[in-house]
Amino acid sequence: MSGNVSLYNETNGSAILPTPAIGGVGVIDDLDKMTTVAFKAPGDVILLVGQKDTASGWLGQSLYLREVAGREEGAPPPVDLKHEKLIGDFVRNLIQAGRVTACHDLSDGGLAVGLTEMALAGNIGCLLNDPGVPRHGRLFGEDQGRYVLTVKAADATAILREAEPVNIPVQMLGVTGGKDIVLADETAVSLADLRQLHEGWFPTYMSGKN
Repeated sequence: MSGNVSLYNETNGSAILPTPAIGGVGVIDDLDKMTTVAFKAPGDVILLVGQKDTASGWLGQSLYLREVAGREEGAPPPVDLKHEKLIGDFVRNLIQAGRVTACHDLSDGGLAVGLTEMALAGNIGCLLNDPGVPRHGRLFGEDQGRYVLTVKAADATAILREAEPVNIPVQMLGVTGGKDIVLADETAVSLADLRQLHEGWFPTYMSGKN
């Protein structure tokens, strides 16, 4: 259920960060009614489900704050168990109904990391729309209780309508397609470059060339 984190509690003479380990087990009743994180086809609509605060993103204790800004501060994102269950049940029901082509929870690294993992897994890029909010919080905030889904274009509006009366926030993020991740301002990052960074760092690190 957990790794061997208790064997090594320091690195280079410095204590490691706290390492709680929590295991979860679930049952999939029908393997034909499941989905994976990989984008499946160009033209699918990308939905963000569960984002309560659409004006910003929670950056306290985030990977972005630590790795990019060089700061380890702020409160971690709050957890709302009632919200988690509401969103989780909604997403699971969509999957069981066969209406979701790909699904990824959002955690470490936020939206940018989740979308990148989905794009790399399917070798399909995406075009994102303009949310009208600060980019760093939008892309790298680690707000809890969120999922990215892809659905067929013909079903996207119906899903938004179904979510509204039960107070589930759903936003259209963009569409899948191409070989780049393209932001609304036309900034593009190629999947080839992202794959090299994602898969090439470990051999480089182990060879001592970093």
